[in-house]
Amino acid sequence: MKQILLSATAVLAMGLTSCNGQQKQNLETKKEEKMEISNKEKVVALLKSIETGAQEPVGYINQDNYIQHNLGVADGLAGFGALLQQLPPNSAKVNTVRAFQDGDFVFTQTDYNFFGPKIGFDIFRFEDGKIVEHWDNLQEKPENPNPSGHTMIDGTTQIMDLGKTKENKQLVENFVNDILVNGKMEKLSGYFEGDNYIQHNPQIADGLSGLGKALEYMASQGIKMKYNKVHKVLGEGNFVLSVSEGLFGDEHTSFYDLFRVENGKIAEHWDVVEAILPKSEWRNDNGKF
Repeated sequence: MKQILLSATAVLAMGLTSCNGQQKQNLETKKEEKMEISNKEKVVALLKSIETGAQEPVGYINQDNYIQHNLGVADGLAGFGALLQQLPPNSAKVNTVRAFQDGDFVFTQTDYNFFGPKIGFDIFRFEDGKIVEHWDNLQEKPENPNPSGHTMIDGTTQIMDLGKTKENKQLVENFVNDILVNGKMEKLSGYFEGDNYIQHNPQIADGLSGLGKALEYMASQGIKMKYNKVHKVLGEGNFVLSVSEGLFGDEHTSFYDLFRVENGKIAEHWDVVEAILPKSEWRNDNGKF
């Protein structure tokens, strides 16, 4: 009888040990899950590290495969590091205002002091949780708001209508191709709710009326703005970013346009326009797009 009791006690002890071990493993698993961050959070942390000098976020980049499309920066992780080395000490400031995720892509809108005050859009592509490719567009930050009192970054940041991402992306792609690429101005009003259109371009006032006046002025000055090709359309919910190539004046230009869609109409617009470096000045061979 004593042997049976000892055996039972041993089995119980083994069960408790196993149970405690399983509980510990479950806690460790939950801790790991809690520590895992989204790709969007990785990008925001990486951009902030330009200001803070934090080393950990650099680990979110695939050190063996990092394709750089900023033409002023050499390819790979070494190119990114060399650029940071050129920054004057304690000069960088980074405030990411909006961040979005579309599949393997994360795109952001950021208020920078990066070799001077700038507004920028960045796009990062992920593979297996690591950043493997980067595109961007940067524009000098104006000192004053636009004619309607808006800056290049203010306005709502709330992401809504996640279930409408696909149709909102299609709407924006159609708009850019119809109006900006092909010049089908007879279709313009169909993309807006009357004159309700908030504009963050530093030179243009709100509404279709403001856009019309700006286009008339550019035409009177002989300034040509022409979109030739749409390269990317990315979106999350009610926000959609289009990446296009064209001409502004006589300069080969990259256009990044962020649209907010509301009830199937374009309601708000932010953009960054950057001249594309001549090929003789490229630091990598990946191309802008």
